[in-house]
Amino acid sequence: MTLIFPLMFGLVLGLVHYYLWRRLVRDTLPPGRGRRVATTALVVLYALMVSALVVTRITPTGSAWLAWPGYLWLAVAFYAAVLLAVLEIPRLLLNRTVGRRERTAVPVVAGAPAPAPEQAPEPAPKPVVDPGRRLFIARSLAVASGLAAGGVVGYGATQALGDPRINRVPVKLAKLDSSLAGFRIAVVSDIHLGPLLGRAHTERIVRTINRLEPDLVAIVGDLVDGTVAQLGEAAAPLRDLSSAHGSFFVTGNHEYYSGHEQWITELERLGVNALRNERVRISRGNAFFELAGVNDVTGEQSDDAPDLARALDGRDERQPVVLLAHQPVQVREAARMGVDLQLSGHTHGGQMFPFTLAVPLQQPVTSGLATVDGTQVYVSNGAGFWGPPVRVGAPPEVALVELHHNFAIE
Repeated sequence: MTLIFPLMFGLVLGLVHYYLWRRLVRDTLPPGRGRRVATTALVVLYALMVSALVVTRITPTGSAWLAWPGYLWLAVAFYAAVLLAVLEIPRLLLNRTVGRRERTAVPVVAGAPAPAPEQAPEPAPKPVVDPGRRLFIARSLAVASGLAAGGVVGYGATQALGDPRINRVPVKLAKLDSSLAGFRIAVVSDIHLGPLLGRAHTERIVRTINRLEPDLVAIVGDLVDGTVAQLGEAAAPLRDLSSAHGSFFVTGNHEYYSGHEQWITELERLGVNALRNERVRISRGNAFFELAGVNDVTGEQSDDAPDLARALDGRDERQPVVLLAHQPVQVREAARMGVDLQLSGHTHGGQMFPFTLAVPLQQPVTSGLATVDGTQVYVSNGAGFWGPPVRVGAPPEVALVELHHNFAIE
């Protein structure tokens, strides 16, 4: 699993780079030294990108020197390919227009006598071909797509590497006791400690959460992309999380690629409580709600499958249940079992448009608060990123979910 995915991804990206070569190199440069240099540069960038995908999976620490250029080029290549594909129709129309002009153009020879009326008509003149026009079109579209791709990636990098936004989310729960109104849960997901995000990233998230003074902290999966031995020091600032009712964690799919058992032990050592198909009672005075957590669906491949029935067994159905589950798709089972609110991540909000349009093919909610089969679900954009250090249309966030009873939001 460690190498199969990047190698398959590399094959797909190889096809993308062939398309880029056709549009950016073959169509814009005549045969010769310039084309050979440009082709070599594109091959080197492709090799750099694939190397980054492979090496960062094997050793996430110490590979930042390779990951930064490799992943940034991945983003630039992606957006350049998308923009060039969008420009295929204008390219076709412009080339057809040029072709019509070439076919209708008649060469005029100065001083040539007009043909006599009785003279047989001469063969139609051959079209005047002007390769410079087509070359100008190809180069103009190549430059436009390159500049636009660079601009989009530059903007996306500032979003991904900037401070996470604070998203305040009021949620009404019909069963919530009025004395619990205003209870605040800081929700963070998809921190993705790894080759590009380390201890400073964790410290920034901890500072952001502590400034909110939440009643409870929920980390809903995909904390790491590496083992405890590799990234334990990067996760250490989590011990400084501060809240009245503690910090809780559920596994995401990336924990199962990174040694989930060791990470659960490490998080417990740092004071973060893992909920593994179980629940705890969160009380304020005589009122309470149930906080449940289930393993990610990827755990089915590691004998650590989610078991919501076990997590909810014996609960008081008159009290509300807040469920921590990494993937929004788990809300369908949660709705069948009467969960009031599910807190999730996983989607990154799409991370890089137009992936936002593809997420609904797998998940019922991409980002924000929604209701699925009668159960409310909040899906966080996440505080980190996976792969390219770029976010377009889905800025990083820490959410502050405020619980209220069903009559008024105070």
